[in-house]
Amino acid sequence: MKLSTLLIAYVALPATAFVSSRPRLHKTTLNPQRRRPHDGNAFDPIPASSLSKRRLSTSSIVETASFIGNSLLNSTGHVPFSQALTLNVFLFTTLRSKLLKVLTPQGMLHACALGSGLWATLGWKGWTLCVAYLFFGSAVTKVKFAEKEQRGIAEGRGGRRGPENVWGSAATGLMCAICAAQGDSFLGISSDLFILGFVASLATKLSDTFASEIGKAYGKTTFLITTLERVEPGTEGAISAEGTAASVVGGLLVSLYGWSIGLINIEAIPISVFAAFAATNVESVLGATLQGKKNLEWITNEVVNFINTLVGGVIAIAIGGTFLSI
Repeated sequence: MKLSTLLIAYVALPATAFVSSRPRLHKTTLNPQRRRPHDGNAFDPIPASSLSKRRLSTSSIVETASFIGNSLLNSTGHVPFSQALTLNVFLFTTLRSKLLKVLTPQGMLHACALGSGLWATLGWKGWTLCVAYLFFGSAVTKVKFAEKEQRGIAEGRGGRRGPENVWGSAATGLMCAICAAQGDSFLGISSDLFILGFVASLATKLSDTFASEIGKAYGKTTFLITTLERVEPGTEGAISAEGTAASVVGGLLVSLYGWSIGLINIEAIPISVFAAFAATNVESVLGATLQGKKNLEWITNEVVNFINTLVGGVIAIAIGGTFLSI
């Protein structure tokens, strides 16, 4: 089903309910003997009771709209999923032409589902952090893209993300967001630590993207992380000085944004950045040792990305639980 069809359905249903709830006008038979002369107006004055009902109806609409607005913009999250889904359908439909520059049509549908889950659990803060990751990740992917494409090491589909990219990058983050929304503590881990894991998981993915794309674009000398053997840029498990430095920048960008909107405190920034950097190097080891190997075809780039973000989130939660009072 197209997003535009879903949007029409969400708009039409409340409108239908509103129309059906309005008081119906009934025809009445006027008694000529009791009919009063008009004062020149074409219609009789509206009864006070009808005016009162109309004012009540308008007041109810305003109160409902205010309630929904406050709910959607709740800084602590916990937004009803139906509201989060409706808003995401509207936003993704409105921004469809722009989003299709960085997402495939299927990727956009999956991103809408992901966005709905994030808005329902962490509110606009969690949603915009993921958008920030997508923006920075798409931007760095385009760096020297034509040159990388000629060398055969550019991302496929012009760098647009599909469903596998959406979930490979953000499944860990969504799990952390869901756990954070369960209360002050879940599975013996505080909500704040799960939020730190959420931020660190996306910081990890952007760190990996920066390392890969900058390394392929500017890396002068690339080595295999496991043997330090010189290899061609774009080789799974390859690292370079330029890419390594860029990975720190990528992790820092997401961590700083998470702090700026109040998801994490300033003491958590270095933890998130370190977790992202460490996990990115773990991803390089996995790429060098497992990815593309015989009988391990199921370990795709997206599977490695999921493991990468999971490691980043777990490291951040473990260090945060040890050194932070959250």
